[in-house]
Amino acid sequence: MQDSSAGFRTYWDWMVGTVTVWPCLLALSATWDPALVRRVSRGIAVEFQTKGANTVLGPGVNVQRVARAGRNFEYLSGEDPALGSKLVAAYVQGVHDVPGMMAVVKHFAFNQQETHRTTETSMVDSVVAWEMYYPPFEAAVRANVSGVMCSYNEAGESSTHTCESAQLLSEDLKTKMGFRGFVVSDWWAAHSPDALSAGLDVVMPGTQDLFALDLLEAQPRADVEDAATRVVTAVISRGLLHSEPDCPTPPCLEVMHRSARSFEHDILAQQAARDSVVLLQNGGVLPISPNISKIAIIGAAAKAESFDPTTCNTGGWRQLANGLWNVLGLGRAVEKLCMAWEGWNTGDYYSGGGPGQGG
Repeated sequence: MQDSSAGFRTYWDWMVGTVTVWPCLLALSATWDPALVRRVSRGIAVEFQTKGANTVLGPGVNVQRVARAGRNFEYLSGEDPALGSKLVAAYVQGVHDVPGMMAVVKHFAFNQQETHRTTETSMVDSVVAWEMYYPPFEAAVRANVSGVMCSYNEAGESSTHTCESAQLLSEDLKTKMGFRGFVVSDWWAAHSPDALSAGLDVVMPGTQDLFALDLLEAQPRADVEDAATRVVTAVISRGLLHSEPDCPTPPCLEVMHRSARSFEHDILAQQAARDSVVLLQNGGVLPISPNISKIAIIGAAAKAESFDPTTCNTGGWRQLANGLWNVLGLGRAVEKLCMAWEGWNTGDYYSGGGPGQGG
């Protein structure tokens, strides 16, 4: 599995330039062009496969209702569930056009803001959920998407985390929508072994001591078998069971060093970016006169500092994590401390997850 919806995520500096910098999904939504979206997602899937990944953690499809939500750029639906439904299906089909590749639609459900994203509760009644927020996910299910990622936020009057909500995962997604693939948590979005019985099939990253073997043995056998069946079914349906992976054992550094870029992809990315530009009214402003020396950018986002996703993987933090991991087994705790200290998941704006992201 690898981020993200808009291209292979470049976690470290040496990755930057080895993959195409595709337009963000909000730009793709502005093209109103399912055929173009399918071509782009197919290109993204090819680059993932070249880099050794078999699962695209995308597309992100949440319908936007909060204007300053930090991940609006990452969501293909824009503000329109009908448009999102058309484009989401095209994106999933494009990924699945590449043999051996899986798409995971996200973030289910009601992940509408980054501010306090792990503690805020989204209150949505059933009618609004099915008419406004669910249609893009339903479209992904109809397109036979392999997986669905549950989100960080809480939902409903009980303020239940979405990855532990039986109403969202078992009832709405798996029963009413008829989803037959697997549900995977966003990273560290699960909080209890009982999430399995609520409908979570895969916890990430790793078992998080939530799906460890001894804990799974305490869960209802039928729930364990259902989760395993969903994962294995997705693997078989995408032809991965008997395929020979380029990298059978992580961390796959040799494969990840490959360049996945191509001239064709550069041209396609340029076309998608060009087609995403919508000029509603000009009034003589464009083209910008060469005599203009300053352009004002207004709003909180104009001065918001972006988070460097490599911060916790380099320098002193990494040395500390490696040392404690080897000596005391506390490396994961140091990584969580770094992310909390750096504040990347508590602010209003989110900058990680794209193919052009570097340290």
